[in-house]
Amino acid sequence: MDAVFQFSEDIRFWHWWIFGLLLLGLEIMVPGSFFLWMGVAAGIIGLILLVYPDFAWQSQILTFAVVSMVAVVGWRFWLRRHPIETEDATLNVRGARYNGRVLTLSEPLVNGVGKVKVDDSIWRVSTGDATSLPEGARIRVTGVDGATLVVEELGDEST
Repeated sequence: MDAVFQFSEDIRFWHWWIFGLLLLGLEIMVPGSFFLWMGVAAGIIGLILLVYPDFAWQSQILTFAVVSMVAVVGWRFWLRRHPIETEDATLNVRGARYNGRVLTLSEPLVNGVGKVKVDDSIWRVSTGDATSLPEGARIRVTGVDGATLVVEELGDEST
């Protein structure tokens, strides 16, 4: 216990910088912008300690906790007000990529529920009503509900 107390009395600015770099490295392995801001906070504490070398270790830890919380909460607040824009809004919504696509039922649609093969996977499809269609009928994807494609009967329309 004396060794821990001795170390806490001998914390230098570069200890905080190394800790900050470790947190930044952890952010690379565990993404989410949480450890990033804690790493920045550790760097700030290192700067404070560089300017004020007699900054008590208890105050360092308390200040680190406060700066970390402010940085993480501030980032989330800023991100909520300024969402990251992407060129492909359906990037992480795989089913939404199929909107408007005309498909052929691979299994009959019974009471509005069936299955369709899309590229290399089988998707559950639903019409939202009690529609029944035979296997091979053509349908159009109109939306997505979780892992279910919402479809409509194509009828005799040509595409």
